[in-house]
Amino acid sequence: MTVSSLPPRSSSPGTPGAPPASSPAPASSPSPVSVGRWRPPRRVMRWGSLIVPVLLAVADALLVNGVTFGLELNVSLAAAAALLVRRRLPALVFLITLPGILIGYVWFAPMIALYTVALLRPNHRLLGISALLLAAAHFIPWPVSDFEPTAYRENTLTLIDACVTSVGPIALGLLVRTRGELAARIEDLTRSRRHADELIAEQVLSTERARLAREMHDVVAHQVSLISLQAGAVQISAEDAKAREGARTIRELSVRTLDELRHMVGILRAAGGDHEELTPQPRLADLPRLIELSALNVSFEADDATRRPGHPEAVERAAFRIVQEALTNVRKHAPGARVTVRVNDAEETEGAAQTATEDAAPSAAPSAAQGTAEKAEETRGLRVEVRNGPPDASAVAPGLPGGGHGLVGLRERAQLLGGTLEAGPTEEGGFVVRADFPKTPRVTGTA
Repeated sequence: MTVSSLPPRSSSPGTPGAPPASSPAPASSPSPVSVGRWRPPRRVMRWGSLIVPVLLAVADALLVNGVTFGLELNVSLAAAAALLVRRRLPALVFLITLPGILIGYVWFAPMIALYTVALLRPNHRLLGISALLLAAAHFIPWPVSDFEPTAYRENTLTLIDACVTSVGPIALGLLVRTRGELAARIEDLTRSRRHADELIAEQVLSTERARLAREMHDVVAHQVSLISLQAGAVQISAEDAKAREGARTIRELSVRTLDELRHMVGILRAAGGDHEELTPQPRLADLPRLIELSALNVSFEADDATRRPGHPEAVERAAFRIVQEALTNVRKHAPGARVTVRVNDAEETEGAAQTATEDAAPSAAPSAAQGTAEKAEETRGLRVEVRNGPPDASAVAPGLPGGGHGLVGLRERAQLLGGTLEAGPTEEGGFVVRADFPKTPRVTGTA
């Protein structure tokens, strides 16, 4: 006898029959990790799980009953064909397969059908009745007249075989169903764990935000306090009235900066929750004072609709911040430039109000037309525009630091309220910042 030698199995270096450690593996051979992770496509798995049991049942019918058509083969093939719809009608398909095991003596079709019932319809009463039916169909011979009650040994073995045949598919179906439920539960637990990790990360971020708030308050407040003290000393000791006025302005700005700093620290410590306002927030009525303290050549223009109350607090606060940031940018990048600040109703809504008035006047009474105009006036938005000319060549740039995020933050603030912000150079060599806000903002407390 000639025994052919088998190729050596791959093993670790030093094991007999293993290749040298320095020899590279072929480029075409897949790694064990990639082979273990490969899975067929989902469609192939779905159709395979549907067709393969049918093919096994057909092969079982042909092996047991031959290829000659008769009652036994016909019943067995009908049971195999019924497995195609076992997922939609598991109980009915199981009943159709019972004549296959009773008359045709095939096992695969009824056992697969019973497995499907246990997997999709895990009702204890249904499974108990199905197990009894399968055991009876397996135990009772066909024709029934061939049953011999006195053959105790053969009947006992057949009964045990019938019980195993009926209980096995049920146990396997319940096991697979339980495994699927455990996998779904593990997936839910993983999702909950991920959500908990996100909450922990947010809590850590809130803690870090509070720490940064304390650091900012300690550092910036200390520096601004020193500026205020120095300005107060200059205001007392200076003999020139203009110098005293400048020192007074610096001290007032320092005090306002400390107030706003305390407000921002309170927001950071609250981590976005509800909190009580520490200081009154700026409104449109505070713009003249802001322009006066800016030490710039500013021309302020505002119409009567802007001066009267009615705009939401978030819109007015955002408009104030836009003017404040724009004036700061002028002071940094265009020293000595002339600045024009305009705050009025948005032009688009003005046109809509005028059109609504004209449309209502011919077909309605004067009172109705007036009511339509008032309604359109109530829906007007707010426009804020800060325009500066070219810088003065003789002016000295202050050299203030900047992070380049001012306009980005203003645009985000406007978008949070449902508005828009445009910024860009002008033909005269200056710069313009224009923001439009709706009458009713989308967010009223975050801008």
